[in-house]
Amino acid sequence: MIKNLKKIKRAYVIGIKGSGVIAVVEILRSRGTEITGSDTPEKFFTDSILERLGIKFFEEFSESNIPGDVDLIIYSTAYNENNNVEFKYAKEKGLPMMSYPEILAGLFNEKYGIAVCGTHGKTTTSAMLANTLKECGVDPSAVIGSKVINWNGNALTGEGEFFVAETDEYQNKLDLYDSKAAILTSCDFDHPDFFKNFDDYKNVFKRFVGKIPKIGFLVVWGDSVDTLEVAACAKCEVVKYGFGEENDYKIFNFQLSQPKADPPLAEIFNEFSSSNVKISKPTQFFNISYGNKDLGRFEVRLAGKHNVLNAAAVVAACHKLNLDMEKVRLALKNFKGTSRRFEYIGERNGAILIDDYGHHPDEIKPTLQGARELYLDKTIWAVFHPHTFTRTKALLSEFSQSFDNADKVIVLDIYGSAREQQGGVHSKDLVDLINKYSHNKAEYIPTIDEAVEFLKDKIGGEDAVIAIGAGNVWEVVEKLKD
Repeated sequence: MIKNLKKIKRAYVIGIKGSGVIAVVEILRSRGTEITGSDTPEKFFTDSILERLGIKFFEEFSESNIPGDVDLIIYSTAYNENNNVEFKYAKEKGLPMMSYPEILAGLFNEKYGIAVCGTHGKTTTSAMLANTLKECGVDPSAVIGSKVINWNGNALTGEGEFFVAETDEYQNKLDLYDSKAAILTSCDFDHPDFFKNFDDYKNVFKRFVGKIPKIGFLVVWGDSVDTLEVAACAKCEVVKYGFGEENDYKIFNFQLSQPKADPPLAEIFNEFSSSNVKISKPTQFFNISYGNKDLGRFEVRLAGKHNVLNAAAVVAACHKLNLDMEKVRLALKNFKGTSRRFEYIGERNGAILIDDYGHHPDEIKPTLQGARELYLDKTIWAVFHPHTFTRTKALLSEFSQSFDNADKVIVLDIYGSAREQQGGVHSKDLVDLINKYSHNKAEYIPTIDEAVEFLKDKIGGEDAVIAIGAGNVWEVVEKLKD
């Protein structure tokens, strides 16, 4: 592993279109590193970023793609010597190699790194924090795992001292980061293909917060016994946020403002338009107190109370950094969210089409709760794409009870990912369990195209369709869009 990243003049990236990888590419490019790379021909939002940066890349993998004078090979963790000829070639030749998480951690550790971690909410919270720091004028760097609507990208290449990163616990990647401060949004058992049990899962967070220096701080969701158990391992200052009375940063005077029929709903969507992406959100108002002091009234234009919690975490972190609360307030109000997080896609026959990345029971429930708050009088269709056999099997009962706020549920075949092909559980098992609790609510439809065919003439102005999952379920609403 290269210790001094400033010495890298030429880098080659295997899997250059990855959503996290592209952010690292953008930061390296801003530092003067010459970048080339490769990926599949499939199109992603990252293609436009590569075009904007003027980076040459190949849409196939071949040994001949790799330059002879390269200083470093950077690779997505989706690839290894068994499934990628470039990776195998680089390893056999003894070329310097670093994984995406390793080089992200290297860049992060050079600065005052603020890590956002947790089972859920880290994409939105890290994007919200980085955008707020930017609007406060401190010129941060940032790497976010999804496109941030305000930036039309997922990286900030600032010259300031702060570096915000969305950090991943999977495969113990948190061990790579030496964070000066952190936000812990949640802690619920996940990734059963890697972690043996919940205690094993929590331990990676415990080690991580235990490394934060005493002069740093940890902002933690204070309404959860599991996050508080993790936070007890920290040696730094710990501040809690949430709705509960025991929190240091306490949310109160919460109010949800519903979109009105006049102006038309389309105009509300258009208010959040950016680069042909439209986001439909209500406005949520709330106060935050710190000790006996009221920090004032805040608002976020994101659906669901979980996003009020995300905003409270950002307020707490910014307050600890002594930033101007008026600038924080304005930044939160103007934050438009990230792609695939309750993202408005369009309409079909008057039906609202939404895409969401939720792939864990504790992500699906708040997403559908937010949808119910926004679409009080509509029939809500949830099209769910289970992600990985291990997660579906381990959390089958929890998944079955995640759809209370949906009127109808369609379950697609399980998205196995590159790591799994099968795993002793079937989508029909989930459908049967959902229907055990709520008769005839769920239906098994194997493929995306079959789901589109089923819905296209069935939905209308009284419906909202929400595609939910970490795979390619977004294709359902994209194909339904008029």
